[in-house]
Amino acid sequence: MGKTALFAHFADEFDLPRTTVRKIFDELQTLSEKELKKSGEFTLPGMVKLVVQKRKARMGRNPATGEAIKIPAKTVVKARIAKPLKDSVLPKSRTRARSTRATK
Repeated sequence: MGKTALFAHFADEFDLPRTTVRKIFDELQTLSEKELKKSGEFTLPGMVKLVVQKRKARMGRNPATGEAIKIPAKTVVKARIAKPLKDSVLPKSRTRARSTRATK
């Protein structure tokens, strides 16, 4: 679902003009940016938690030449999917029975 369809869905569902829905989402984005800068995390309950993480500098390899290169340290934003959303989307995995082989 794209941005236009998302805005249209919320506008229809809550009987709001699309401009109001757009303002709500713009404010949500602004709020998430402020919170990530301030505390390093932002949560949409039941859906996702955004977390700022720092990655250390490391050595990598150029896949074309095989040459070792230094990858600089950087700060990234990671999304952690909330358990309720994950459980509703992903099928339940079966637990495999452990092998009961006799060991000598």
